Amino acid sequence: MSIAARIQDIRLALPGGVDLVAVSKFHPADSIRQAYEAGQRIFGESRVQELLSKINVLPDDICWHFIGHLQTNKVRSVIGRTALIESVDSRRLLDLIDAESLRAGVVTCVLLQVHVAAEETKTGFSPDELIGYFEQRQFEHLEATHLCGIMGMATNTDDTERVRSDFRTIRALFDRIHVIAPDITGFDTVSMGMSGDRDLAVECGSTMVRIGTDIFGERRY
Repeated sequence: MSIAARIQDIRLALPGGVDLVAVSKFHPADSIRQAYEAGQRIFGESRVQELLSKINVLPDDICWHFIGHLQTNKVRSVIGRTALIESVDSRRLLDLIDAESLRAGVVTCVLLQVHVAAEETKTGFSPDELIGYFEQRQFEHLEATHLCGIMGMATNTDDTERVRSDFRTIRALFDRIHVIAPDITGFDTVSMGMSGDRDLAVECGSTMVRIGTDIFGERRY
């Protein structure tokens, strides 16, 4: 099946209001161009150098999402080059993005990554840290960063109920933030769900799914 056909099938399966991020990391520019010609405009990358190399050879109207762990020494390189940084996993990183965005004279859109999965290798704010950030209204200190919502991953397991529970926890945190800070604007994104668990994620309230393998096939490392 072609990349275009796969994208069409996924779009038909997704309900309205759920955005599709085509995870193009480790895949060549030619594959991204095929997806682009099929109408896909949002692509996700996880390595800064790979992202920048692709930006230089692909259409200007692509919305690039950075979805990997962003090292603090790479922040300046992506400011002004991405439509959304989905993986802001610490207060330190968030403050640095804000400072670099202010320096560059741009507003950077971000999601806060929350860690609810069992694996310790995954990064992100703990649920308590995330809620505390909004209870203390720390977001009011941001000068050049727009908080668009949260991102999270479920535990990597075949236990469907554990995956469902993780997604429900992420969605519940998003809803609680709106109760804590009802005046926050533009905070409308819950990015959760990948190729193997997207249906569960959508069932639990995801508004954005990140699909790689089901579009591009297995990664080419």
